[in-house]
Amino acid sequence: MKNTINIVKHSGDIVPFDVEKLIKSLKRSQANEELIQQIVQQVNASLYEGITTKQIYKMAFKMLKGKSPVSASRYKLKKALMELGPSGFPFEKLIGKLLSHEGYETKVGVIVEGNCVQHEIDVIAEKDNDHYMIECKYHSDQGRFCNVKIPLYIQSRFLDVEKQWKKQPGHNTKRHKGWVYTNTRFTTDAIQYGTCVGLGLASWDYPQGNGLKERIDKSGLHPLTALTTLTKAEKRKLLDKNIVLCKEIYENSYLLEEIGIDKIRQKKILDDSLQLCNKH
Repeated sequence: MKNTINIVKHSGDIVPFDVEKLIKSLKRSQANEELIQQIVQQVNASLYEGITTKQIYKMAFKMLKGKSPVSASRYKLKKALMELGPSGFPFEKLIGKLLSHEGYETKVGVIVEGNCVQHEIDVIAEKDNDHYMIECKYHSDQGRFCNVKIPLYIQSRFLDVEKQWKKQPGHNTKRHKGWVYTNTRFTTDAIQYGTCVGLGLASWDYPQGNGLKERIDKSGLHPLTALTTLTKAEKRKLLDKNIVLCKEIYENSYLLEEIGIDKIRQKKILDDSLQLCNKH
């Protein structure tokens, strides 16, 4: 029996290598079984004590990119969310699009009156009797978690906005709720506080089974930063044009020519964008 190999996570924690986690992430990329087994064999053969999760990711991603670029795009979803910066606006827009897909009427970047002061709210979402105030916390480093200070601050802002909302006609029957969305993770005390006060929390993998990774896979609303067929500079040009999703590239294909991409590459980019739009 092979000895346990300890690996180093991005956080610095040392944990035993779990091949099942690797297989699960590869299956989420929708790679075929044969390719998954090839990648697992290569990773297993390359393991050594103290190898980082980043190095393991790079190995798997390189093989996927070479044999199934669309699977590689799905596999890099977490990294793609990190690449939406440097400002937080593309992430806010993605959250707005995701909630719209889930049946909410949304507004992104709204100034609202609170009971005491004005607030700039990242996303307002409404559906039936639900009326949500949503703040988006974007980080370019997956090691930066949202600690308890974030939900404490957002809850205080929400309570000020809620007092004003309740004064409006027809709002007595509405369920008002504050939310925090982040592309990384929440600390344990942030989750404990949010749960205690009724503040909604959504992160990369929280709530379990219904985090951003599952919701994006189900909706097909992948960020354009996931595409392996675009350069970093091209992605930046599209983000600057307020385009965030692969779906939006497919629906506004003329933009590829506008940023100087030739016809042959345009076809490949559009093909990959369309495949990523397919719901998981």
